[in-house]
Amino acid sequence: MSDPIPAVIQTHLAPAAIGPYAQGRTGPLSGRWLVSSGQVGMDPATGALVPGGVAAETERVMKNLEAVLHAGNARFRDVVKTTVFLADMADFAAMNEVYSRFFPDPKPSRSTVAVRGLPKDARVEIEVWAIVS
Repeated sequence: MSDPIPAVIQTHLAPAAIGPYAQGRTGPLSGRWLVSSGQVGMDPATGALVPGGVAAETERVMKNLEAVLHAGNARFRDVVKTTVFLADMADFAAMNEVYSRFFPDPKPSRSTVAVRGLPKDARVEIEVWAIVS
């Protein structure tokens, strides 16, 4: 039996995605949910925020999320929704370039919001929702 693949929601009745994400995703609810906590760009070995700005932080965030997903028997392909928190929306393009490399098509749904501050003075924090079959 193959794993059910969530379907992509795409309609001309809503604005088209302006980045690497889907308007919506739907799929079977027979699997279980994996909901991550928000991850910032902390190196798990040192507990320190990685240097190098938002691109380096996003790379570390995605590796941290990959570890959480793996621990829950999931992969990036299982993610159906993400929320990205940015300390400064001017960092959007740099974050987006790194973020887009981690998700296969079809991309998950996504919300991106600017916030006043993040833990450890991080520039980016990302959380994911995945369906684990």
